[in-house]
Amino acid sequence: MTFTTRFAPSPTGPLHLGHAYSALLAHDMARAAGGRFLLRIDDLDRSRARDHWEAQIHDDLSWLGLTWDGAVRRESDCSEEYRNALEKLRNAGLTYACACTRRDIADAAAAPQEGVPVFGPDGRIYPGTCRDLHLPAGPDRAIRLNMARAAARALPAGFRETGPAHAGVQALAAQDLTATIGDVVLARRDMAASYHLAVVLDDAATGVTHVIRGEDLFDATRIHVLLQRLLDLPTPVYHHHGLIRDEDGKRLAKRDDARAIAKYRVEGATPADIRGMVGLAG
Repeated sequence: MTFTTRFAPSPTGPLHLGHAYSALLAHDMARAAGGRFLLRIDDLDRSRARDHWEAQIHDDLSWLGLTWDGAVRRESDCSEEYRNALEKLRNAGLTYACACTRRDIADAAAAPQEGVPVFGPDGRIYPGTCRDLHLPAGPDRAIRLNMARAAARALPAGFRETGPAHAGVQALAAQDLTATIGDVVLARRDMAASYHLAVVLDDAATGVTHVIRGEDLFDATRIHVLLQRLLDLPTPVYHHHGLIRDEDGKRLAKRDDARAIAKYRVEGATPADIRGMVGLAG
């Protein structure tokens, strides 16, 4: 099986040094293995995605010396695939409609029991308010995964991780999924799918064998591996790398324009300089 990995940025702002590190590392690993490096555009959030940011992604990556194989997949073109997967999960009795707003969820969690986790990899852990209400689906409602049912239906044994902080086989436990993740959103009110569902389907559709991404997504991998099992999709090997951080130890975000690749280019930096800045010199 050909080593295949990808880089999947969102066109909602400029690529920064953290993006450069992730893209360069994935590209280097793919080329060293004689494999394929894919580019995917995560543009599900049409309210924030912009054509000029997408064009700059292509420009910045090309300037860094990266080449990708095959056509670029854009998530906004894949809504039907996401709907079909949601229908499969719905028919299996594993999803439900949710009318709760962010404020509703925050208010419900205002007085959590001592020792109960409040936040998980999908944000604030959902208290299950709509789980047994059998609400009809609609444009003003999200679709959530019933985590307890899903884990009981097809709990994976685990997944293989090769990243430096978590190397080895990572086991999954039903109690852990329900207590520390909860009923995650699979489709938002204004989007065809959530990140969790889209990334699983995208990786499978493009034959990704190795997922290389930041360690901030390590905990979310449990969601992705469970969805892969529920949808009869292969589970890739995962490699979660360290993050590029600022002087205060915070990971870089889109708002960190001072560390944007385009800014360094304007100031005269070379692709080799960028490699050095992120620790991939040579």
